Amino acid sequence: MSVNSAAVKEYLLELQELIVERLEQVDGKKFIRDKWQRPSTGSGQASSITKGEGISCILEEGNVFERGGVAFSHVQGDKMPASATAHRPELAGCSWEAMGVSLVMHPRNPYAPTTHANVRMFMAHKPDGEKVFWFGGGMDLTPYYGFEEDAVHFHQACKNSLTPFGDDLHAKYKKWCDEYFFLKHRQEPRGIGGIFFDDLSVPDFETAFAIQQSVGDHFLSAYVPILEKRMDMPYGERERDFQLYRRGRYVEFNLVIDRGTIFGLQSNGRTESILLSMPPLVKWRYDWHPEAGTPEAVLYDKFLQPKDWV
Repeated sequence: MSVNSAAVKEYLLELQELIVERLEQVDGKKFIRDKWQRPSTGSGQASSITKGEGISCILEEGNVFERGGVAFSHVQGDKMPASATAHRPELAGCSWEAMGVSLVMHPRNPYAPTTHANVRMFMAHKPDGEKVFWFGGGMDLTPYYGFEEDAVHFHQACKNSLTPFGDDLHAKYKKWCDEYFFLKHRQEPRGIGGIFFDDLSVPDFETAFAIQQSVGDHFLSAYVPILEKRMDMPYGERERDFQLYRRGRYVEFNLVIDRGTIFGLQSNGRTESILLSMPPLVKWRYDWHPEAGTPEAVLYDKFLQPKDWV
């Protein structure tokens, strides 16, 4: 198969709708589907994006989800932004296109974990006509209260998504996830990880695309069983307070480190869609540490430590 961006776009749109419909079943409330279009601005503009379109599906104040978004975007530009050429300086100045589905779901119940997933393709058009493509994505889990069976289930689903493509991929992409979703300024991981990959273009387009599809297709089976198990557990002010405190780490990562957020802002993308991952309520507290032996301390001592769950 030659490079086929139309097939990727068709898959991503179908995946977005499949995920949204399933999460609507869980929550009982409909997502708002916000279709947007950015008309072509021509070349020579300050913005690196020259045109784009997308669908941002948003759920706020739901029965299960306090806030969540599942967004599809397809944007094109005449000059690669700095974040996209950091590892590929030879592509500086090339025209480009990027498309993907990205989601973040923030349940209200502190015992139900936040999750993030993303599958995307980037393509640069070189002056000689060559198309340089790569895929990226993954999924990860951010619990506020740890349950070992949930961690095992999520990581097993991640492993299952990669098994058809070789025995070495899961270990590689799990390690990549642990290293990427790490807050260096706090020396702690954002959550319990999952899988993450980027710059995937080998051995060929067909195989790389198949890996992306398998990762996207395994998201619901990885997350929904955990969500349904935890979303109705009773909780009090203590658990809610800790959840809001830990959400602060999520915000810090997305705004300081996340390459997708930085790319979107550098390329003058659609701010509402870029920042739909932000939780609605967050707390920060000065130099706070959980009391030893508490469930909150267990999160730090047992779950926020990279380990092989499967």
